[in-house]
Amino acid sequence: MRYTTSEENYLKAIFHLGHGQQEAVLTSEIASNLNTTAASVTDMLKKLSEKELVSYERYRGVRVTRKGERAALDVIRRHRLWEVFLTDVLKFGWDEVHHLAEELEHVSSDELISRLDRFLGHPRFDPHGDPIPDKNGKLLAGKVRSLDGVNQGSDWVVSGVLDDATPFLQFLNRKGIRPGIRLNVIHIDPYDQSMLVAVESGREEYLSFDVTQLITVAQA
Repeated sequence: MRYTTSEENYLKAIFHLGHGQQEAVLTSEIASNLNTTAASVTDMLKKLSEKELVSYERYRGVRVTRKGERAALDVIRRHRLWEVFLTDVLKFGWDEVHHLAEELEHVSSDELISRLDRFLGHPRFDPHGDPIPDKNGKLLAGKVRSLDGVNQGSDWVVSGVLDDATPFLQFLNRKGIRPGIRLNVIHIDPYDQSMLVAVESGREEYLSFDVTQLITVAQA
C-alpha cells in the first residue's frame, strides 16, 4: 500500500521519537520534530489511526502499530540506501546527503529499491553508521557504544553518529573523524570528561563530552 509523503514523514518521525514501539510520543514532540502545529498533528494522527498505522490516545500519546512500523522502516530503508548511493556513487560528502535523501526516500517503487540495493552490493549501514533495514524490515543490531563511555588508553573504530545534522558532520570532517576511522583515547579529563584522541591520520584532537556522546564506536 502506498502512502502520501506527509503520512510517511509522520510515521518516520513517530518511529524515531518513540524508538519503534517502545515509547508513546506526545503530540507536542511530533509538532516540534516536523515544525508544524499541534492541531495539524492531531488531524494527521486521526487519519493514520483510521488506516491502522498508529495507536493514538488523546493525552497519552501515540505509537506506531506493527503495520505502521513496517511502513516507517520501508521509508528508512529507502532513505539510507539513497544516502549510500549519493556518497559511494555520486561522491557527495556524508554531510551533504541527508536532505537529498529526504526527497528521494518518497520514490517508493519496490523494483527500483530492489535494484538499487543489489547495485550497491546490499550495504548493511549508511554513511553515518546507521543500519539499513532489509527488505523484510529487519534492522541489524550492531555491537556499538558511544565514545563517552570508553576507557582511557583504549582503541576503537568509529561506527557512526547519533546526530546527522550538517554542522555536526562538518565539524567531524574538520577533525578527520568519520565511520571506519580508528581512534586511540589518549586522555580523559576527570573534570569535564573531555577527551584527547589520536586519529588514524596521526593527528590529535580534543573532543568535548557533548561531542563524544554523539559518536558511536566499535571495538578495534
